[in-house]
Amino acid sequence: MNHDVYDNPLIARYASVEMSQLWSPQTKHSTWRRLWVALAESERELGLDISAAQVEELRAHVDDIDFHAVAKHENRLRHDVMAHVHAYGDICPTARPIIHLGATSCYVTDNTDLILMRRGLELLRSRLVATIDRLAQFAAEYRALPCLGFTHLQPAQPVTVGKRATLWCYDLVLDLEELEHRIASLKLRGVKGTTGTQATFLTLFDGNHAKVEELDRRVCSQLGFEAAYAVTGQTYSRKVDAQVIDTLGGLAQSAHKAGSDLRLLQSRKELEEPFEKHQIGSSAMAYKRNPMRSERMCGLARFVMSLTSSAAQTTATQWMERTLDDSANRRLTIPQAFLAMDAILILYRNVVDGLVVYPKVIAKHLDEELPFMATEEILMAGVRAGGDRQELHELIRIHSNEAGRQVKEQGQPNDLIERLKSEPGFAKVDLTGALDPIRFVGRAPEQVDRFIQDVIEPIRRRYPTDLGRDADELHV
Repeated sequence: MNHDVYDNPLIARYASVEMSQLWSPQTKHSTWRRLWVALAESERELGLDISAAQVEELRAHVDDIDFHAVAKHENRLRHDVMAHVHAYGDICPTARPIIHLGATSCYVTDNTDLILMRRGLELLRSRLVATIDRLAQFAAEYRALPCLGFTHLQPAQPVTVGKRATLWCYDLVLDLEELEHRIASLKLRGVKGTTGTQATFLTLFDGNHAKVEELDRRVCSQLGFEAAYAVTGQTYSRKVDAQVIDTLGGLAQSAHKAGSDLRLLQSRKELEEPFEKHQIGSSAMAYKRNPMRSERMCGLARFVMSLTSSAAQTTATQWMERTLDDSANRRLTIPQAFLAMDAILILYRNVVDGLVVYPKVIAKHLDEELPFMATEEILMAGVRAGGDRQELHELIRIHSNEAGRQVKEQGQPNDLIERLKSEPGFAKVDLTGALDPIRFVGRAPEQVDRFIQDVIEPIRRRYPTDLGRDADELHV
């Protein structure tokens, strides 16, 4: 590592080796060469004067890229694609005359980006499925553990720890559906020529439109795609990039929401993310156990979400058949969106795998609020025992206000139940039994069961190999 130059933390600290390699110069430019091989081979099969030996020479040197030679060519030519054409030709002298025949730069740059994006989406899908599976297991384990629910970040009707986890999990399920759609719908730019008219290829094939269309189909097939986009300018529509990054942005939103919830719950000491034996929470406050994984997850998620606006603006400002102001932007936004999202899912999985639940703290917090929440049921029980609804309602109102005042002003425990026990109108009501928290969670446990059966199990059946995927170790 050269410590005298900036080092991208997405590579050095956060993303996996697998995702980093996908967006590496080696993978990118080997893919360029694979595209040149596919083009030459397809052109030969359709009758152009290209020999089998030339194609094989190209194929033999797909991966042995001399990046030093490329840099020398680019310094002279000021054109990255032509620098690689020349460097490829240097080691493939027989095939040199037919490299890039009829193509424009976007033949290799755009098609490569689409190939890498599809592979990147597949890698993220695998991580996402494994995270969904583990989160669903957590939800099942705590399906019936009552906890305080919140609306407006104020105490509300109880839920269960497992039911709350299904909310995080279902967001990820919706994201998986978007990922699946993007993977299925991605196409290649194909072989479209300088402004998308295929004019050069029509010339090469002496005006034979059928052969030009067949060339497009064959190149797509060789690269593992069923089809190319129906029409393009010099580039494929940058709306495709925006759609892909929007999908990653949506996944980042889900991770940020869950990460924020976990940070709040850790502050309440109800849940806690993994904390290693020698981990330091604070350089000054030695007792601290900060939720650094969830915090990092949120920080990276905000970064990914911010990239959606960049892709949208790039799409909106492409003039006519193309303008080059997209190039520098896309070199940054596309790989980094994937690298950051990869890091987020590594973090998410790590947190879920080691999530610690503190039932006694959860019960303590619930007990502090439950008397207020039980008042409607207590009122109904008092009426069934023969009391006057309006009179009982007024008693509950008075005692609730006084109990609340004692809690907030004096820091005293909630004594509402003890107050009501002193009222004759509630003498026949089982006030202690009214505080059983499981009576207030509704169908939460059954909803967890149904969610796993109807939503999670089909995902598990679709992606069985991803369920056993080992979690990646955090770099830092």
